Amino acid sequence: MLSWDDYHKEDTTPAAAAPQPATAQPPVQKPAHVEAQPGRPVQPTEPPVTQAAPMHAESPEAAPSPAASVAQATTANAQAAIDPLARAAAAVAEIDVARGLEELEMGAARVSVDEKAMINCRADLNQLVPFKYDWAWQKYLDGCANHWMPQEINMTADVATWKSADGLSEDERRIIMRSLGYFSTADSLVANNLVLAIYRLITNPECRQYLLRQAFEEAIHTHAYQYCIESLGMDEGEVFNMYREVPSVAAKAAWSLSHTHSLSDPTFNTGTPETDQELLRNLIGFYAVTEGIFFYCGFTQILSMGRRNKMTGVAEQFQYILRDESMHLNFGIDVINQIKLENPQLWTDTFQQEVVQMILEGTELEVQYARDTMPRGVLGMNAAIMEEYLHFIANRRLSQLGLPEQFPGAQNPFPWMSEIMDLRKEKNFFETRVIEYQTGGALSWD
Repeated sequence: MLSWDDYHKEDTTPAAAAPQPATAQPPVQKPAHVEAQPGRPVQPTEPPVTQAAPMHAESPEAAPSPAASVAQATTANAQAAIDPLARAAAAVAEIDVARGLEELEMGAARVSVDEKAMINCRADLNQLVPFKYDWAWQKYLDGCANHWMPQEINMTADVATWKSADGLSEDERRIIMRSLGYFSTADSLVANNLVLAIYRLITNPECRQYLLRQAFEEAIHTHAYQYCIESLGMDEGEVFNMYREVPSVAAKAAWSLSHTHSLSDPTFNTGTPETDQELLRNLIGFYAVTEGIFFYCGFTQILSMGRRNKMTGVAEQFQYILRDESMHLNFGIDVINQIKLENPQLWTDTFQQEVVQMILEGTELEVQYARDTMPRGVLGMNAAIMEEYLHFIANRRLSQLGLPEQFPGAQNPFPWMSEIMDLRKEKNFFETRVIEYQTGGALSWD
């Protein structure tokens, strides 16, 4: 092993000197007053030189030649190539701030409320405030306050009932299986639509904030269905594939998917009457129909079971899911109506007729699902009563969108459903969990 002295001794040998040009040059004696310049960059492939190379001898007064400047730059680049810290410093020094701001769509002025819009907004989307839609921010806060997790709900009684030979009738078991089969798929479809399409196209930051909360809640709902399926020991493959194998479930899933194909294309953008209407069509399909109609037969069936003190753990989770979904629906309706208000040219007579047709199609699909899941009377209801309820719900959706009702005189045969959906209800319906929705750090138990 070389010592430090041996290392410097080798530096003075011709073999260790810097490579010389092909034309031999006589050695030049360095003036006595010129010393090695420690500040000069050194090639990384060369050992430290204690004596200035003849080709680079220069007087202190002489300005660096162009060749010397190029050599220094080359040396700096070479250092960066082998030193990660030097590479990072070089990359930071080369950042084009102006180009970055342009990509963020940031101008010299601060964003004002008047510049904000629900779609096709060019204002900086990274600036949450000032709020233009206070209702959207309030819904976000309400959603956070209503947080819950499936594991908080005790499934012991449900497991005993499900495994008992006489715990449930065959019709009641059919309802449980169908509900978990449809909802486990439906909430995944809604979440995919939010993340892959809607979030990118809604250009208001406070609404985007709520969309993020909604996407998280859809994940909680899917978690809840999986928790129920696992707790009850169901055949997971059978339940999760119902949207492929059971016609009444598959038809609803197919209808929802048919309204996402264009928006899920990453090249799709709004900005024309046709594309803006396509976004509206998607919002109506998923908020007013999928979450606003397709969920109501299953919710009513499961919650009716809970009212009879059967499968109360499953029913309680569906109660919390229904409350979340009610807020999703109200948010979606507000977004749709706000887009209509800001873009009245989109709400043509032809488009309104198309929306009415969508609501009617969704209602018919849910009626067929009710007939499939209730071939006989069960839980104090039957398919005919459910059809009346779905007509009532369809009228509500049409009215919320400013469209004429299509089922005159339809009544609500299940007024207790409205009570369950009340987010400010003071006491838990099944009296098995918490008094009301609260964040985890402030739970108040019975």
